Amino acid sequence: MAIQKHSVQTFINGKIFTSNPEQPYASTMIVREGTIVWIGEQSDLENIIGDCVDLKGHRVLPGLIDAHLHPLWLANASTQIACTPPLVHSIANLIEQIRNLCESMEIGKWIEGWGYDEGKLSEGRAPTRWDLDEATGDIPIIISRTCTHIAVVNSKALELAGISKDTPDPQGGKIDRDSNGEPTGILRENAKDLVHRIMPVKSLEENAASLAKLSPFLLSHGITAITDLSSRTEPTDYLEMYITAVRKGLKQRTVLYYLWEDLKEQPIMRPDNINNENQIHIGGIKLFSDGSVSGKTAWVNPPFLGEEENYGIPMTSKEELLAAANAAEQNHIQLVVHAMGEQAIDLIIDTFYGKKSWLTNGPSIRIEHAAMPSPRAIQRAADTGIAFVTQPIFVFAEIESYHKNLGSERTKQTYPIQSMLQSGIKVALSSDAPATAWADPVNPFVGIKSAVTRLAYDGSDTGQEQRIDVTTAIMLYTKAAQEITRIPHVGQLALGNYADFILLDQDIFEISIDKIDTILVKETYMGGNLVFQR
Repeated sequence: MAIQKHSVQTFINGKIFTSNPEQPYASTMIVREGTIVWIGEQSDLENIIGDCVDLKGHRVLPGLIDAHLHPLWLANASTQIACTPPLVHSIANLIEQIRNLCESMEIGKWIEGWGYDEGKLSEGRAPTRWDLDEATGDIPIIISRTCTHIAVVNSKALELAGISKDTPDPQGGKIDRDSNGEPTGILRENAKDLVHRIMPVKSLEENAASLAKLSPFLLSHGITAITDLSSRTEPTDYLEMYITAVRKGLKQRTVLYYLWEDLKEQPIMRPDNINNENQIHIGGIKLFSDGSVSGKTAWVNPPFLGEEENYGIPMTSKEELLAAANAAEQNHIQLVVHAMGEQAIDLIIDTFYGKKSWLTNGPSIRIEHAAMPSPRAIQRAADTGIAFVTQPIFVFAEIESYHKNLGSERTKQTYPIQSMLQSGIKVALSSDAPATAWADPVNPFVGIKSAVTRLAYDGSDTGQEQRIDVTTAIMLYTKAAQEITRIPHVGQLALGNYADFILLDQDIFEISIDKIDTILVKETYMGGNLVFQR
């Protein structure tokens, strides 16, 4: 992110919300070599120095930080079939989309799709291998469910992966079967890996180019700092891939969280790659405690509605959590655990309750999603300093599955953000894109609208008691997200911080809250440089 040497700019006439509680509002900033050296009211400024940039009375916010994201998946999703409305409303539509793609397929390629949600399909069920076989029996197909915890494949893909009636369920995974024991093509959690491991692998250069191409799209949403919550060492090392992506044009400040299963085999942390002053650095170790609510693999209690035996899928153990925490502590990085259901959240909090934090510049332990914490879990997490990184877009976009799997009353108790904040838990909002049944899953203003209105896209009440105000929602996408991700010098427009900021086309504080998702970013600046203009 090259900043012109000795450059000074004065930005005037902005309606700046700083996310700095000590100085929440300003109209003017002076930026030297990318850093804010003065911020306040223009009337207090003796003279304008350097280049003058008129912000023309637009609402200005700090650059947004997406604290839980899958950028490579999001980049690759653009080349796959989007199995969401407005393109796909039924399994029949999906079959048609696949057939259209078959005509131009090269030999040896797979057909991939993302984002189906059986709650939104007119048939009211997930597709199976036999549905996909109607499209083609010759080309392997894999379609990821919206939550990314479940995939469906056709018979050709099952054959290539060697999955048959006799294949046992892998640990932490499930192969769905029909009444005769035949695999239906639906693979849950770790069962997906049986297919993923035989798929063709893109080169590091191809993936890096995809990330660079994604960068301006994220800037168009005001996102100036990102995370990758599924970083791998194999077949491509993500650190090397992201560093290559920077050379190709990736601008965002980026934190990588590596999967524990990879780091156990290949510990790669060194002082230089965990240094958070670097644009790309390693910030933590990631594990999964369960799956998803909408896919019924979250480890819940009570069980899913209408399924007395289905409590979801537990995916880790106290022993694994302690081993991963030990590695995180030794390397001065975070332990980050995916958990949605009550039992999954309890396992983490009960394992670490009362443990002293090993980091001084942010929380040592993060729970990702935290969809269904009990009041007891919230209090114990607060006592232990465990942070929650949550995604209000889920219940907004996937309301059909939440109602079907939990019922409307239990749905209203999910993502209790107001209760989390009142207990003193550090909370960040994020998108988890592309793992949401929404055509533009990374749009931060959709998640903010959900948190502020507690209404789903169809108007369903998702829990009015847990509403937060607009100011708080912005803080959770900026200042709080910085405190949790520990990316330095961002999150607040304050002295000494980078001049990463965005201009909105409508004032988020004045617009009706049900219109927040119509807000567009007009301009995005990083280090005082204009990096996106609509």
